This record gives sequence, structure tokens and C-alpha cells, in this order.
Amino acid sequence: MRLARRRLPAGIALLLAVGLAATLATGAGAQRFFGEGNMPPRYPPSSMPDRDFAFCKLMYRSVRYEALGMGWITDYPYAGINLMFRFSELTTAQVSLDRRGEPNHWVVSLTDRELFNCPFIMAADAGTIGLSGSEITQLRNYLLKGGFLWVDDFWGTAAWQHWQSEISRVLPPAEYPIRDLPLDHPVFRALMYVEEVPQITAIQFWWRSGGTTSERGRDSETAHLRAITDEHGRILVLMSHNTDVADAWEREGEDPRFFRQFSPNGYGLGINVLLYAMSH
Repeated sequence: MRLARRRLPAGIALLLAVGLAATLATGAGAQRFFGEGNMPPRYPPSSMPDRDFAFCKLMYRSVRYEALGMGWITDYPYAGINLMFRFSELTTAQVSLDRRGEPNHWVVSLTDRELFNCPFIMAADAGTIGLSGSEITQLRNYLLKGGFLWVDDFWGTAAWQHWQSEISRVLPPAEYPIRDLPLDHPVFRALMYVEEVPQITAIQFWWRSGGTTSERGRDSETAHLRAITDEHGRILVLMSHNTDVADAWEREGEDPRFFRQFSPNGYGLGINVLLYAMSH
């Protein structure tokens, strides 16, 4: 994928310049070498501290296992933290910060009342999710009242079929079909022109495989960006399948080669999605 730049702020041009890998690995973006999943969930307050954007991660129960997956905690917390840093640097959007100047990032479950304080939620390893009856009702209400769910990092046919079965209980496909988004959809052009869906792999798989990007071989050769929309065309659920977009954010400073190959593309799509979600 290439990001064709329009008249962009200098910060975006710098981000897309591959020579800045070392620069982006310093300062706020240097929180890189960590054991994924070692940080406890950070739950939101009953009312948000401000009206600025905060990243909300969806906590859920896993009912099956996928290789390289860790359930809801996959990519937590630094994918969301790093995306918020870059979102604030590369757009004029206001990001919610705590007293230390760190982005506010929250973990919510579908049964939390605080879910409705999060206009945007993201779930990883979505091919393992299991929804109860009350969660189905709550998620449907959340989406139809204006919420936006992005599910990412699930690979191959089995994971897709499981996710499709679960989300169909929330939004029946006869009324809410799943469709691949065409490349002229606004989500590909909110800030940067995204010319194809990037296939981004987990850095561990990329290291072990010598640079391969398809985590399930022939069963995940093609990355997809699919969506469920309402009757007005607003995206309710965005699905990045056969790709791990969030790893491009989480792991941006661990390996300059990984950064150059994946992070500009991952941030380009991620920031486009946030801008689309906030403006629709």
C-alpha cells in the first residue's frame, strides 16, 4: 500500500519519511519493550474527564483460541496509546490527557454503562469473542445509538466464520449485511489516500517467518476491510480481517525495518478511521 499525500501538514510528511524511525522511537513513543498483556485494565470513570478523544478497548470473553492471539488483551495498551499520540500530532483533534500528560485510554466491557461514554471502541483477536444475550442487546443498542466498533487482528476462515456468526446475532445480516469497502469509500480518504488494505502481521510472526505477512498461509493471503452500515450508510462495525493493523502502532519502535514496512501504512489507515468515526 502507498499513501498518496495531499497538501498535508509537515508532521504527516515527516511521519511518512522512512528516515524518522529512530526519531519516532524516542520520547512519548519510546514505550516499546514490554511484555504484552502485563498491564491491568484501566477502567473509565462514571463520567469522562473531558470531551476530548479517548481510546476505548473492548474487554470480552474468549470462547476459542487462535495462534498468536491473547483474547481481548491483544495489543493492549500501547497500540491505543501510540495511536492517540500520533493522532494528536498529525491532526488538530484534541486527545484526552491525564495529569501526567499521558493519553487517557480505557477498557470497557459490553455490560458497562460507561460503554456509552465511548463513541469509538476497538477489539483485537475478534475471532475468539463470545457474546452473551445481554451483551448482544447492549452492543446492538450501542451501535444503533451512534457507536463505532472496529475489530482487528483475526486471521483465516475459521476466525472469520466465528466472528461472522457472533456479530450476526447482534446485527442480523438480512438487514445489516457485511460488505467489503470499496477503495473510494471516505474511510480510505479522510486524511490520506489509502490505495489498498495493508496486510500487517504480528512482529513476532514477521521475525520468525523471515518477513512473511500472511499468518495463516494460503488461508489468509488477502487482507480485507469490511463493514456493516446503517440505512444511511454510516459504518457501525469496521472489520480488518487477515491483518493486524494495531501492531503497526504498538510495535512502531521495536525494529526500524518493521517500522518502515508497516507503521506509516498502519497509522495512515488508523487515523483515517478515527477521523471518519468522529465525523459520522
